[in-house]
Amino acid sequence: MAARPLHLLAIRANPTYLLCMDSKKPMRHTRPSVSASILAAVKNRNKRPTGVTKVVRNDTVIASYNVHKCVGIDKKFDPDRIAHVIGELGADVVAVQEADKRFGERSGLLDLARLERENNLVPVRVASLYPKGHGWHGNLLLFREGVVRRVQQLRLPGLEPRGALVVDLDLEAGPLRIIAAHLGLLRHSRMQQSEAILDAVHADPSRPTLLLGDLNEWRVGRGSSLHFLHPVFDPMKNAVPSFPSRFPVLALDRVLGHPHSLVTGIEVHDTPLARVASDHLPIKAYVDLKGALAETAEIRDRASLAR
Repeated sequence: MAARPLHLLAIRANPTYLLCMDSKKPMRHTRPSVSASILAAVKNRNKRPTGVTKVVRNDTVIASYNVHKCVGIDKKFDPDRIAHVIGELGADVVAVQEADKRFGERSGLLDLARLERENNLVPVRVASLYPKGHGWHGNLLLFREGVVRRVQQLRLPGLEPRGALVVDLDLEAGPLRIIAAHLGLLRHSRMQQSEAILDAVHADPSRPTLLLGDLNEWRVGRGSSLHFLHPVFDPMKNAVPSFPSRFPVLALDRVLGHPHSLVTGIEVHDTPLARVASDHLPIKAYVDLKGALAETAEIRDRASLAR
């Protein structure tokens, strides 16, 4: 998501009109403005949840990072800074958004050889839209160890060209499906895109699944466009502010798990370099894959006995 003054985010609001039941005349009632929501987020910044509290020491670490095409808040294009921040994460898997240029040849912006050499992170190979591109609609997935079993490249509906990567990985801790996405700026588009993502989950609901990326939604509850992901995912969970990077108040970047117990903890990676390198801060999630597999197997056994 490109940096912009916070008051301009108000164009995303979609007011609805309700009838006042105890009035003779219909009364127009709007939802609180987006500007008011942002002011409330600033006021309650230190009260925002920092993620669930149970953290297993041997959890797998999964990260998501919108690198803003490697342009920092100082307007400098600097892929080296992004590479350093990715190295700081120490993650087993990293989902990167805006990894390619937006116009022209849309070539990849990161030094993949360096990321492999310094961090042992290699990209999941995809059929890029452009010969020099690294990702699918800017989505790039890096992983440290494991086997890629299946890659699906989703074209997401909406007014903007958006996509998601659906990758089945076999990690040391077990099988995991990762859906790496960058959802649209328009609420209606995000609702449509959520439905398309759920179709990918339903293809194999028994496989533990993470949905992560810049989901472009800061609301929680029924007013959120991500509400349509419930009950497969729980959008109310693990919402931590990551945007803008210098003073994060909006939880645009998310990691959601299926089953819900898959994600045991989440945090924003807030370092001096990360605050400058992009307009988003990276987020890190701790994943208890073995526990989720045991829970999934138990649910499957119960369903079999009920037949």
